[in-house]
Amino acid sequence: MDPLAPLIDALHAEGRLRVWSLVISLFGDLVQHRGGAMPTDRLGLLTGRIGVEPGALRTALSRLSRDGWVKSQRQGRLSVYRLTAQGLDQFGPATSRIFAPPRRAPPDRWAMAVGQDGAVRLCPADAVPQTADCVVVGTLERIGGAFREALLSPSHRAALAALAADLESLAAPCLEPLDAAAARMLLIHRWRRIALRFPDIAPEIMPESAPLRDPRDAVARIYARLSPRAEAWLDSDAGALRPMPPATAAFAGRFRNGLEG
Repeated sequence: MDPLAPLIDALHAEGRLRVWSLVISLFGDLVQHRGGAMPTDRLGLLTGRIGVEPGALRTALSRLSRDGWVKSQRQGRLSVYRLTAQGLDQFGPATSRIFAPPRRAPPDRWAMAVGQDGAVRLCPADAVPQTADCVVVGTLERIGGAFREALLSPSHRAALAALAADLESLAAPCLEPLDAAAARMLLIHRWRRIALRFPDIAPEIMPESAPLRDPRDAVARIYARLSPRAEAWLDSDAGALRPMPPATAAFAGRFRNGLEG
């Protein structure tokens, strides 16, 4: 059985696949720290592994080029797609949020932050959104089950349930390098949409009924397990592929500061 089948089936079951969005995740996870460029043969092999047709990939790359995310350059018979300066600027804040380390120590101070739109968020005092217009800081004396449940919207809950299913399918297999790279891309594609759309809810106040109590920690641990083989595929010259440039020092910091122990 294909070890990636559960992830691939879940991806394609969500409706018409937005391949351009998947390519954004691919560049953010597997290209940004490896020189910012990837040739079409490696791109095609990776996306083809999860059922993306070559024509769909070409259309997605064309759209991203038009929108200023990537640019291409011919190298022999291949095209190499590289992030533009605009693309790199877009990736910066998103990358920081996606790959932020999980919290290890329980917060001792909490904040009730109110945005200009009136939305109220309870969060650790050191994680107050920059957009907050009013902030009250203190200790958390009591939090009831009903309040916890209200913190997790139905759409956030559904997204975490889908993430939990992906993580479960990745819990056991020891994957080949290409499969590990594809699995890591799919994991980050799922996680990226959660991390950028929904607020982090601290594990201490997550509802008991949540699909995952600490999703960032769960993603970080599977990411660390997949990374050695995924990075080995990026280093590989198998099948006439050119090895990717070495990883930048920034890669070592992804999810890092909370994974010791």
